[in-house]
Amino acid sequence: MPEYARGALVRAVPPLSTEPIHVAWSPTGNPSRLRSGSILLSWETSAHGGMDVTALLGLATTEVTLAIWPSLRGDWTSVVRPTHFEVTGLHAALSIATDALHLANRLADT
Repeated sequence: MPEYARGALVRAVPPLSTEPIHVAWSPTGNPSRLRSGSILLSWETSAHGGMDVTALLGLATTEVTLAIWPSLRGDWTSVVRPTHFEVTGLHAALSIATDALHLANRLADT
């Protein structure tokens, strides 16, 4: 990870594990909070070899630790991909359900 980066902001997680996860670097100096549903990957060299990888998830009012994978070695895309794919889909479904609930409540008030 470049020194100027806070981490890699996940842009898209393809359904096939053979396809790469699309990311964009998030600058260290960027103080803004993650958008709701966004995932930020960061990593550092592990004391035991390999990489300690952390994923943060942006929620409506905060950021939370989604997962921590200690001491990953080699190409760790196949390890983190399933979690990102599932969480991205779950967040999208919850967002649609929330919007539908808000719309139903507005319609009921009229």
